[in-house]
Parts: sequence; C-alpha cells; structure tokens
Amino acid sequence: MKTHRLLVAAGLIGAIGLGAVVTRASWLGSSERAPGPAKARSVSVEVARAERRTVPVEVDAIGTVTPVASVALKSRLETTIVAVHFEDGAPVREGDLLFTLDARQLDAQIAQAEGSLARDQAQLAGAERDLRRYSDLVAKGATTQVNLDNAKTQVDVLQATIQADQSALDNLRVQKSFTVIRAPISGRISAAAVKVGNFVRPADVAPLATINQIAPVYVAFAIPQRTLGELRDAMDAGASRVVATIPGTQRSETGKVAMVENTVDATTGMITVRGIMDNTAETLWPGTLVSSKLIVRTEHAVVVPSVAIQRSQTGSFVFVIKDNVARVQPVTVLRTAQGLSVVETGLAGDEQVVVDGQLLLLEGTRVEVRPRRAGA
Repeated sequence: MKTHRLLVAAGLIGAIGLGAVVTRASWLGSSERAPGPAKARSVSVEVARAERRTVPVEVDAIGTVTPVASVALKSRLETTIVAVHFEDGAPVREGDLLFTLDARQLDAQIAQAEGSLARDQAQLAGAERDLRRYSDLVAKGATTQVNLDNAKTQVDVLQATIQADQSALDNLRVQKSFTVIRAPISGRISAAAVKVGNFVRPADVAPLATINQIAPVYVAFAIPQRTLGELRDAMDAGASRVVATIPGTQRSETGKVAMVENTVDATTGMITVRGIMDNTAETLWPGTLVSSKLIVRTEHAVVVPSVAIQRSQTGSFVFVIKDNVARVQPVTVLRTAQGLSVVETGLAGDEQVVVDGQLLLLEGTRVEVRPRRAGA
C-alpha cells in the first residue's frame, strides 16, 4: 500500500511539473508573437470655416398685426337699407359707394322746406316793396313815420325767417347725405352685417360693416428694456428695420419702426414697439401672430455655426483643426441667431472648427475630415 501511494504521488507531481512547463512555453510564445504599441486611431469629423463678415444685431419677438386704421360703419338715420354695393371681404377705395338707405321721407321734408322758403321769400319781396313805398310817402309827408318803421320791422322779420328756412333746408340735405354711405378709407371691408330690407338705426350696437386698412399695416411687439438705448440711436440714424414673417412660411414683409411706447412695463421690463409695413401684397393680415425681428444695427464680427460651440464647466469652446489634430479653443459667444453664433474672442476668422463628431474628441486627437452632408 505504501509503495502504491508513493507511485500515485510521484505521478501527480510529474503531471503538475509538465503542466507548468507547457504553460510557461505558451506564455513565452505569446509574448514573442505580441504586436507593438497600438497605432493611434483617427476620428472622422465634419468641419466648417469661421468667417468674418457683416452680421445684423437683432432682437426676435412675437408680434401682432394690427390695421393702421379701422372704421366701423353705422347708420345715422332710422331707415331701411335699399341697396348694398360691395361684395363681402372685397377691397374698397376711399369714396366707394357701400350702402344706400331709404331717403323718401327726407325727400318729402326737403320739398316741404323748399316750399316754405319760397313762400317766405315771396313775402319778403312784398315787404320790401311796402318799405320802398312808405319811404316815398314819408318823404312827401303823405304817411306817418310809424308805418315806415313797421314796414322795416316786417322786412327784418321775413329776412330772419328766410335764414331759418334755409338752415332747416340745409339740415335736411345733410340728413339726406347720410342715406348714402361711402368708404371713408381704403382697405378691406368685412361681411355686411345687414342686407337689403333691414331696418337700421343709430342705436344699433353692431356696425353695418367694418373697413380695415391693410396697406400699410402695423406690427406690434415687445422688446427688453436693455435694447431701448440702441434702438433709439438706430432710429435717429435711420438704420432700424423690422421684419415680420408668418410662422411656417417664408412669406415676410420688411418695414421700419413707427413708434416706441412711452412707458416700460414695470412688471415685465418690456417695452412695446410698433413697426409699419407697406404690405402692398397683403401678406400680413390683421390679427395674425407673426415672428418679428427688430434689426438694430449691423456690425463686422466672426461667426461660426452654432453646432460648433461646446460648453464645459470653464465656459464655451470649439475644436479647431490644425494639421489634422483637434485643439480645444476657448471662445466667448455674444449671441446666436439663425443657426450662427457671433464669437467675440477666441477666433480670428478662417479657422476650421468641428461641427460634427465632437463627442469623440479630446485635446490632441487626430482627426480625418469628411465632406459635410447635404443641407448641413
């Protein structure tokens, strides 16, 4: 038994030694076949060039289109509509005939007033003849002074009566002019609230129709109070502009600042600005919400695509490519607009900055520039 155990132990020891030899040889072989240090990998990136060019200093806001003038048409008489001379929503020009009202009652009153005037004029002519006759008789001593004075009084009374008759007639003619309603301004008219045959009166709350002047048109919006000083300087120099764009479309109108409100809203720190647009094509419609852009001035500065700007705890930076190596370049960004960032410090212009692939970059990473995608 002892001999058997010794043989088993010797076999185990031999097996362990053989395994150690084989393992060491394997390790040595692997070390001989191991390659050298791994070659540094290049990161594929897209780049754009920093440009020094003229850029506008602008303020974006949401604006509302309002008409320059709006007129609600109402009847000044209690009468009936006999004709409507426009189509609902049609453009109208100043002086165009819009409504005709029933004028028959006024025509009768005018005829009556004209008759009263003619009667009093005839009586005045007779009184003037009596005055001349009494004057001759008094000169001859054939009548008393009292008769002459009475004749003069009668002439004065009839002259005053004629003046009152003429005033009443003029008033009736003015009243008749109200039976013809014309457009006081040019613009777009609303749908007629009443049609032929309807009875209208001055006390009616709803207007017959409303005319809004659309060309030109106002765009009102609010800007921060910190911009007020620059805006006033730009207005004095005639350099301010306003661009109003309908959201979701490329349709826009350009105009100038027409008015700045005289008070800043203390609760919001905003001030209302009103721009005026020619709007000859009627692009802007009253009541529409538009994207307003106030261009205060233009300046020469370095711009880069906004996607190139990266941010860290120490501030903003961009990756600049030099000799196919990425370098971290701290920058100071003044503002961002329309996908471009205006850089105040850090770039001189004409540098290549990374716009895609920044997540794989570090200081000194080698890069491979690939063409930019269409539309980027």
